[in-house]
Amino acid sequence: MTKLYNELASDWYQLLTPLSGYKEEADIYHQIFLEKLNTPPVNILELGSGAGHNAYFMKEWYTVFLSDISVDMLAISRKINPECEHFQGDMKTLRLNRTFDAVFIHDAIMYMTSEKDLKQALLTAFVHCKPGGTVLISPDYVKETFKPGTDHGGSDADDRGLRYLEWTHDPDPSDCTYTVDYAYLMQEADGNIRVEHDRHVEGLFSESAWIAMLTRAGFKSYSLPDSLDRINFVGYKPVA
Repeated sequence: MTKLYNELASDWYQLLTPLSGYKEEADIYHQIFLEKLNTPPVNILELGSGAGHNAYFMKEWYTVFLSDISVDMLAISRKINPECEHFQGDMKTLRLNRTFDAVFIHDAIMYMTSEKDLKQALLTAFVHCKPGGTVLISPDYVKETFKPGTDHGGSDADDRGLRYLEWTHDPDPSDCTYTVDYAYLMQEADGNIRVEHDRHVEGLFSESAWIAMLTRAGFKSYSLPDSLDRINFVGYKPVA
């Protein structure tokens, strides 16, 4: 697992991606649940919930249950979402022996780097949806929308600061992964600055491959573009 979700998580993650930056996305997902479902969900299981930033806003509308593979990320989430139930586990193998009105997966799905991984995660979503329930998945990219590029940002706390450079690139366009390299500049309370490099290898599948794998998992599904130029996927679990 990458540094960002382990040894750097507790002290630096929220300086890399401040909580306030998730409000717009949470509103988009809420509108999808309201407009595209015959009956909006009451409870939602988020797989790969990370630090719980989406849930922080979505819990205004739903009862949200959170799961993630990283103990460090769950610790952050428990601080900002103490009213939410949390589960530690891998989305490929998690089994809670309970079902929910909806399952939500944000960008953690990008760490499914093979069709086998993605199929396992989609099966986990299926078995945790009640009959008639829904899955909503929001990957960063599909093959058709991927663009290499760079980004930068960061923020400050009272006594610390972080700035990052992000480089998204695809060393081998013939396979189903791409790479995101991060350089972090982290200023400690004493003024000293250290540098870390973190590499994330992420999955990249075509829109049609997504639909095919959702169908094989048991969902009736379709793709849905949003205002942030992403392709989301909505799947319905048949009642019978």
